[in-house]
Order: sequence, then C-alpha cells, then structure tokens
Amino acid sequence: MTSIRSFKTTRTARTLVPEIQQGQAPPQVQQVPQVPHVWPFADEKDVAISAVRRACIVTQKVFESMGDTDYLTKSDESPVTIGDFAAQALISQMIHAVFPDDKIVGEEDASQFYNSEKKEMLHHITSIVNEGLTADKMDYEHEEWGVGMGYEISPREVRDNIDRGKFDGGDVGRMWTIDPIDGTKGFLRGEQYAVCVSLIVDGEPVVGVIGCPNFPHQSTELEGEKGYIFSAVKDQGSERLTIEGLDPVLISMPSVHPSDLVVLESVESAHSSHSFNARVRELLTVDGLPMRMDSQAKYCALAMGRGHLYLRMPTRADYEEKIWDHAPGILLVEEAGGKVTDSRGKLLNFGLGRTLGRNYGIVACGSWVHPRVIDSVKVVIKESRRSKEKRAAAAALAAAVVDVDAKGGEGEMEEEKEKEKESIGRVRDVDTKL
Repeated sequence: MTSIRSFKTTRTARTLVPEIQQGQAPPQVQQVPQVPHVWPFADEKDVAISAVRRACIVTQKVFESMGDTDYLTKSDESPVTIGDFAAQALISQMIHAVFPDDKIVGEEDASQFYNSEKKEMLHHITSIVNEGLTADKMDYEHEEWGVGMGYEISPREVRDNIDRGKFDGGDVGRMWTIDPIDGTKGFLRGEQYAVCVSLIVDGEPVVGVIGCPNFPHQSTELEGEKGYIFSAVKDQGSERLTIEGLDPVLISMPSVHPSDLVVLESVESAHSSHSFNARVRELLTVDGLPMRMDSQAKYCALAMGRGHLYLRMPTRADYEEKIWDHAPGILLVEEAGGKVTDSRGKLLNFGLGRTLGRNYGIVACGSWVHPRVIDSVKVVIKESRRSKEKRAAAAALAAAVVDVDAKGGEGEMEEEKEKEKESIGRVRDVDTKL
C-alpha cells in the first residue's frame, strides 16, 4: 500500500565544483545534502483527505442505522440528516485544530441545537462525531490533527464546530468550504453522495478533496472496488485514492468525439433543467442518454473520464450557486485537464461571498470541446428566451380578452395591449441574467 505522500519527491543532491585556476590542485568536492521538496499546500491536502475519510466513515454508519427522526427539513424543503451535522462538525474540528486562523464556510448551521427539544439529537450527533475522531489512525495521520483514541469532544464543542462554518466568504485570505453531505437525497436513497472540502485562498480554490463512498456509478465499473476519495491541488494534478486515502492514481480527462460525449446531469430535475440539457445534446449530436447522479460525484466521474460533459442550468433565474457545491469539484476537473465556466463562458468567481453571485449555470468539460459546448448553450438560451416571450405574450393577450369580455366593451383593449408589452418586458429583464 502506498501512502498519500507517494507523489512527493525530493531534490537530488547537487555537486558544486568551483572553477579551477591553472596550477591549482583540484579542490575538494562539496556535497549539498538532500533537501526534501515541500509541495505547496501538502499539509492542507493531507488534513483534508484525513477529515474526508473520517467523515465518510461516519456518514456510512449513519446511513446503516438511520431512523425516521434522524433528519430535519430545512426552509427550502431540502432534507438535512444527523450525518450532515456530524460530518461538518468533525471536519471543522480537524481543520480548526491544525489551521486555527483559517475561516470556514459550511453549508449547515447549529441554530436548532440551541433549542432544548433537540438536546437528545445533539447528543446523538456528538457520539457519532467522537466515533469518527477516535477511529484508528492511518500511517499518514498525526495526533496533532486531533484524531485517535482520547480525542473526544463535548456536545457544546460539536455545536460550536458546526457554527464555525458561518463565515460570509470573500476574496482575501484563507477559507475552507465544507459540504458535509452533498446530495442528501442520494444519500437517503443509498445512491451517490459526496463529502466535499476545499481550501480557497484570495478567492481561488487551491485544494479540493471529495469523498464518494458509493462510487462508482455502476457496479460494472472498477469491479470489486467501491468508494473513492478524489483530491486535487492547484498546479499539481488530480488523484483518485481508495476510501482509506491510500494508493493514489493520477487521473485525467480523455478526448472523445462530440457525438460520443457522455453527459452528466443531476437526478433531481428541480436542480437542473433536463429539457435544456437535452436540447444541448441534440445540437452537439450526442447519441447516448445522459448519466444522472447526485452530488459532486459528477465532477469526479468527469475528471476520471466516466463522463465528458457536466451541464447544470438552474430552473430559476434568481438562483445563485453555493461555493461549497462547486469549489472542490471544479479544481478536480481543471487539474485533470478540463475547463469549467458559467453558461456564458465566464470563469466562476469564488470571492464574492457564500455564493457565485452573477455566475449563472455550470458548464464543465474537456478544454478541447468547451468552446463548442458554450456555443450550443448560448443557442439554447436564446431559444428559451424567445419561447418565454411567446408564452408571456399569449398569456397576456388571453388575459386581456377575458378582461375585455368581462367589462363588456372594446374600449379597454389598448390598455390591455400595453399591459402585454409590460409583461414581455419583465420576461426580458429576467432573461438578462442569463
């Protein structure tokens, strides 16, 4: 078995030979001792892999024993489980132990655990966190990270660790993102989900780690193996590791003919427009059906060549993507040779806060096919805009006719036509976000 440090190299010893003047005896050769080569963000990568590994252990155990009272429903109607809270608390605890000055942007918060009615749930979460923290250490893990026997924390510390993720983000300094269970619905179904961590420095993702306990997507792929951790560091490539964080293998994206592209998209149609994606596939003359899976596992499939194009077009014009949903996956794809932008071909901005702001939609694919995909996406956006304008005009006209009939006269028709124009204008205003 190879440790996660297997790709770290050392500088070879250099021999310094001074210039020899005529008549001088050859000088004694001076050997410069070997100096280990320290890769940028090596410690951050190792800690992130360890934290994700332990969070994957925790979430798998939660799934195996979860009951009907072990999850809540958030204000946006999405589910959140005790596994989400436990994983975020565990990862936050480890990051803070090693990098105490770093900020954290996490998906969850602990507001409900200030209520005495949730005291029992908080204690349950605490026992899960401690089970993850005290699990046996791997050779590459260190006690200074706060892991191993004896490193238990209290319910209050669990609550504080969850709430440490309330940082508002920004484009200055170091901040970590945590998505403790990305794809909670997939998790509840026993399908794809991901534990995702990234380090962003001055608005740029520099470390990304994604744990996928149920990967690969189909049992026929990589037969006999299940569960992987994927990692990437800026300018150092992307790797696939075992779920224990061992045996790293460099991964990269292959080039394929556009008609052979395997398109990745979300399972939930509420998250991304399947009809939009279908039209893009048609313009690209893609023959096959899309591969649907939850979470940032799609980025992992893309980076290792199980898919070739990931499209995510929100179904609401006012939706803003969250930075924790994309930072680690985007770095993984880019370091594997891909390119990721929004639907207009603009680079994603991780320095705006907790969201990507005006970036609308996600297009991730091989850099060789990205321009063609963006052209197709823009065509479909224009088609969608025209379709919305026609529907708005038809609806406004129908409403005008009904209103005129109700009033029993034609004198109001001009006024209703003006309302129709205003309705179309509102549609165009919304579409400018595209």
